[in-house]
Parts: sequence; structure tokens; C-alpha cells
Amino acid sequence: MSAVKARQLWFSKPGTVELREQALPEPQADQLLLRTLYSGISAGTEMLVYRGQVPDSLSLDASLAALGNEQISYPLQYGYASVGCVEQIGSNIDTDWLGRKAFCFQPHASHFLAEPDALIPLPDDISAEAAVFLANMETAVNLVLDAGPQLGDRVLVMGQGIVGLLVTQILGQFPLAELAVVDPLAARRQLAESAGATASFDPNSENDRANLQQLLQPRESAGADIVIELSGAPAALNQAIALCAYSGRVVVGSWYGNKTAGLALGERFHRNRIELISSQVSSIAPALSGRWDKARRFDVAWDMIRKCQPEQFISHRLPLDKAAEAYALLDKGVEDALQIVFGYQ
Repeated sequence: MSAVKARQLWFSKPGTVELREQALPEPQADQLLLRTLYSGISAGTEMLVYRGQVPDSLSLDASLAALGNEQISYPLQYGYASVGCVEQIGSNIDTDWLGRKAFCFQPHASHFLAEPDALIPLPDDISAEAAVFLANMETAVNLVLDAGPQLGDRVLVMGQGIVGLLVTQILGQFPLAELAVVDPLAARRQLAESAGATASFDPNSENDRANLQQLLQPRESAGADIVIELSGAPAALNQAIALCAYSGRVVVGSWYGNKTAGLALGERFHRNRIELISSQVSSIAPALSGRWDKARRFDVAWDMIRKCQPEQFISHRLPLDKAAEAYALLDKGVEDALQIVFGYQ
């Protein structure tokens, strides 16, 4: 069987991407070859790689086999939301794999090799396009687990990018007293309200900021019980603390890369016993790990994809040839560039 030529996306330097062609060898005994159907751009971590804002001291993601514990050194490959179809298998692989569709935490490429443990087969009732959201939905599930919302809580989600919208959709299924969101883009605030938010606010509007304060101070207990920070802006952490209630929780889901957060911890933070929680999807919180594992979390993420239908948030469907255009749109913060998906058909 002739070698397959894969078209791969490479970050050649900050602000620049290029396509390269690479001949892939035949699968080894314990490998499979997949033809990619769709892959999604992460507007958070992936854009930090695009902009050169990832700390040099960190690997791309030590928990993902496809990234090989790769250090930040250009040129490099990145991406972690690919859905493909198995076209070839190694001699030790069960033939049932042939023709199966699977999700993989894999950089953008037309074809790739993987071992079975790195693949997550798609349920029969979930389309390949919807499955692109598995990584982001798993992150959203993890954020909600770390936040631990309870009956009657007032919850504030800061940032309504894809992960923020998915978190809002999940929280919209809870019996909360309030589910407010903050985002500077009107289109995203409108999507959030359709997704279940009871109120939305523009952080750049003085009137909206005043209305948000009033919403969170209806009685003697002022502030949100839970604030989930997903804006990607370090400065938002101070606002999150300012809007958090006594003994409330601020869950930080944003990864700021090499951007630093200048926190004001001398007033409300200490006096109000506010809890600051780091939420990162590569692991499960120790308090939950006795009952939860990644398999259970993926089961819940698939179920949330069924219920939330995140493919409705795809704003652009582009071929890989348009990669430079796709990243430029996200880098400029174009309002309608919410989720860009590459199609390889």
C-alpha cells in the first residue's frame, strides 16, 4: 500500500501558519491511520500559540499523546479537536476499527497515525461535526464540576466564547436563582441568553456594570455565589473577585499564557473569605477523583453534546487552505468569528 501524503498545519512563527505535506508511513502493528473529517480551532489556548504568548517553560500539553510533551519552539504543530475516519489498521488492530469515526486530541492535518488508546469512538447518534466540540465540552463539564453549583445559587460567567457558552448551556439546566453572563460582544450576549442566561452585561458599559452590581445585591447577601472567569483577560480576575459574595468561589478557567494578572487581594478577597479555584481539564479535582474518572466525564460530555447541540455555534466552515485567514479572523477579534471548523472532505 502506498504511503499517504498528509497535509499538516504548522505554526512557523508567532502570527504565521503554513501548510506542509508529509508522507506518512504505513501503520505499525499497534497503529491506525485516520483521514480527518473535521478539526476545530481553539480560540483560547491555540490562539496563545498563534500569538507566541505561551510560557517557554511549559510543554504544549504533557497529558496529550499527540503533542508528545512538545516544548514551545517554532515551528510546531498544535490543535486538539480532530474527528477522523479509520482507513488503515496495523496487524495487531481489530478489523472492527476499519471505517469507524473517532475523536482525537490531534493537531490539524488531513491524515494522522494514532494508537487505539488515543482515540474516542463517536457514538452512533452524534455527527462528526458535533463531535469536534468534545474537548471543549469536556472542559465545560469540568468547570461546572469544579464550581459545584447548588440549588438557588447566583452564578456569573465572565466570557462567552465557545467554552463560556457551553458552560452557560450546562448551568442553564440547574435550578439557579440567577445565571448572569458578561461579554463585550452583543452577538455573544444574545447567544448566551438563548442558551439559558437570565441576564447579560457588557463589561465596557458603565450602565451595564451598575445593573450587574444591582442584580447581585438583592438582599443582605451581596455578590455571586460562584463566578466563573473565562474571558482570557487577566484584568477580569479583579472584577470577578469584586462581584463574588462572602465565602463565594471564583473559578478560573482561562489560561493566560505568559500574561500576568495584577490581583488586588488586600480588601474583599481576604475579608470575604473568597475561594480562588484553578480549573484545568487535564486532571480531575482530588475531591471528586474517588467517584469520577475521565471515562465518566467523557460520558457526560457526550450527553451534553446531545442536549446542547454545540454545532449551532459554528460561525465559519473553511477548508484547511484558508487557515491563515481563519487565524487572522480570530486574532482580530471579529465579532462573528465564534467557532471556526476546518472541513477536509
